[in-house]
Formats: sequence, C-alpha cells, structure tokens
Amino acid sequence: MEPSRATTRRHLSTSPFKPRDPEPVKVFEAGQRVSHDKEGLGRVVSVDSTQAVVVDFGGGKLIRFLAPFAKLHAL
Repeated sequence: MEPSRATTRRHLSTSPFKPRDPEPVKVFEAGQRVSHDKEGLGRVVSVDSTQAVVVDFGGGKLIRFLAPFAKLHAL
C-alpha cells in the first residue's frame, strides 16, 4: 500500500462548483516546537525560506520536510 500524496484537483470550467481557495503556506521559525502526524513531537532546526524545514525528533532523527507541510503543525 502506497502512502497518500497531497495533490490538488483541477477545476473544470464546466463545473457548477466554485474552485477551492488555496491554503496559505505555513511559516515556521528555527526553534519552534512542531507536531507531525506520523513522527510525533519535534523542534525546527533550520528553515530554507518557505520551501523546506528540518525538524529534530530526538535521538538524532533529523527529517527534512518540503512545502506545503500538510502533516506538520505548529504548537
């Protein structure tokens, strides 16, 4: 089973529904505490503009996350 990917659906011009408004990009700062849906609690170590963040989950486990940070939440 493959993990689900965060994708956006195209809005068809013939659709009677309004297109979705894009969600604002989350902004994180170094030292900020965060929670990840799978990895748990961590602390932001470094920020690469608005494109990526590196999070330390303890025990030497550093993970780099790319925008739009769907499963990463600020505490």
